[in-house]
Amino acid sequence: MNEVVGSDDLLFVTLDTLRYDVAAELAAAGRIPHLARHLPGGRWEERHAPGNFTYASHQAMFAGFLPTPAAPGPHERLFAARFAGSESTAPATYVFDTPDLVSGLAAAGYRTVCVGGVGFFNKQGALGGVLPGLFQESHWEPEFGVPSPRSFEAQVECAERVVADLPAERRLFLFVNVSALHQPNWFHLPGATREAGDSRATHAAALEYVDRHIGRLFAAASRRRRCFAIVCSDHGTAYGDGGYTGHRLGHEAVWTVPYAHFFLEPPISEEAR
Repeated sequence: MNEVVGSDDLLFVTLDTLRYDVAAELAAAGRIPHLARHLPGGRWEERHAPGNFTYASHQAMFAGFLPTPAAPGPHERLFAARFAGSESTAPATYVFDTPDLVSGLAAAGYRTVCVGGVGFFNKQGALGGVLPGLFQESHWEPEFGVPSPRSFEAQVECAERVVADLPAERRLFLFVNVSALHQPNWFHLPGATREAGDSRATHAAALEYVDRHIGRLFAAASRRRRCFAIVCSDHGTAYGDGGYTGHRLGHEAVWTVPYAHFFLEPPISEEAR
């Protein structure tokens, strides 16, 4: 990461509430082709979330504690705050001297931008301003939120404007919290009803909806230069698993999340053709 930071743009996408098993099944079945083409080997990596709900997980991830590989460690981290005794900080780890990664990248010259989704990013109260307050620039509109059937399209449109307005020489750290997977998501499945509510099937349909539009986000993020992208879930959610529903609880469906990181290459210029 010491070769990436300062050279490439950075994109961090959290597919809020996405379960690992649903993500893996859809990738294997060819139902999320736009995401799968970027996943190493076409598959998600199974990892453990650093928290079991949005606020806790994002506080940890912004401190450098991304989801941990689901195997015995220690596992070297991409980013870490400088502190003595860290067993997961390695020579390739980008180490920052600020309290969080966002301000660390700002200190390295990046423009830090948040495109919020779920309520912890809505800036409508003190708590909803904490996470977006880490960024130099943050955006949230009701259309980005969980009740909106076109939330991700609206978020992508915002991200496209952010990239278009940034001077070409300025490096960008763009964070997008995707709300479409979170309850309610029944409206993403044709034929589903509000009365029947959300299910594993509507959760899957929401991921297919995100996949239909994520190519635009990837294109925007890599429009100016190569971009290093991290795409993962912050936690899963239960749909009756073992009698549990929702998250902020200690169930495998909540702790196990999909993860991937990869490079997005910029378009080839006419001069280079």
